[in-house]
Amino acid sequence: MTPGSKYGPFKYRPIKDRPKFVLPNGAKVALWINPNVEFFALDDVMPGTNNERVAREHAPIPNVRNWSLRDYGNRVGVWRLMETMTRHGMRGTAALNSEVCNHHPEVIKEMVRLGWELMGHNETNALRLTEMKPEAERTSIMNALDTIEKASGQRPRGWLGAGLAETWHTLDHLSEGGVRYVCDWVNDDQPYTMDVGEPRMVSLPYSVQINDVPAYFDFKQSVPEFEKMIKRQFDTLYREGAESGRVMAIAVHPFVTGQAHRIQALDNALKYICGHEGVWKATGWEIVQHYLASDFAKAMS
Repeated sequence: MTPGSKYGPFKYRPIKDRPKFVLPNGAKVALWINPNVEFFALDDVMPGTNNERVAREHAPIPNVRNWSLRDYGNRVGVWRLMETMTRHGMRGTAALNSEVCNHHPEVIKEMVRLGWELMGHNETNALRLTEMKPEAERTSIMNALDTIEKASGQRPRGWLGAGLAETWHTLDHLSEGGVRYVCDWVNDDQPYTMDVGEPRMVSLPYSVQINDVPAYFDFKQSVPEFEKMIKRQFDTLYREGAESGRVMAIAVHPFVTGQAHRIQALDNALKYICGHEGVWKATGWEIVQHYLASDFAKAMS
């Protein structure tokens, strides 16, 4: 990506001026679920009580309260998510900190058994790509991809940056590492091809709206309200998808939606969505592969 660019590394194509995006079997919506499975070290910086970023020089270490909450997500919450999603026939596309592979191999083993896709999500969420020294970024990206591949047997095809953070050079490093699609650019309801990478990178629709961390911590939504947000998002995309296919992402975190008092929001929403005909339950890479093979991709390239 060219440093100092005024616009993103892609063409502006208004959704009303595009050809029809045809999904498999005439589906109206391609649904994918993105559990953010993350590891934080007890001896490193933690987010604050309301998930806010804390400056390293002011961060209390150890932060037992907030570390324990996220450890709950990997000890209990992620298993609750797996059970709920499996009941609805959903395989996850996990945005995975590679340090999870080192500390919780049991989680990796079960995700692979369930047929989940594993995306890169930095080595740790405690350090974003934009917070590294420039010479360290490429090494960190390659380490994350290599570690996930070694632990799971699958090289990540997708990437979601911790904090959706990218530098001017991130996409080039990702392409070099074998990544084919990214989810950091939350600006569309359909995939599109980016003007970077060889082969060229694809942007897959993701959401910081239908995402439990912003919903609960930033928007101050209740559990029933978050459930309604997911359903309303689906209703609109489903209606629009009758004319041209739409992609819907649901982003959840084991330490948030994996809580016993919040899991019902996802459970009820999936029951509602999956009760409709024309919903393609997919992984991120499956959607991208379908896109790349479509005539629609030619128009979005």
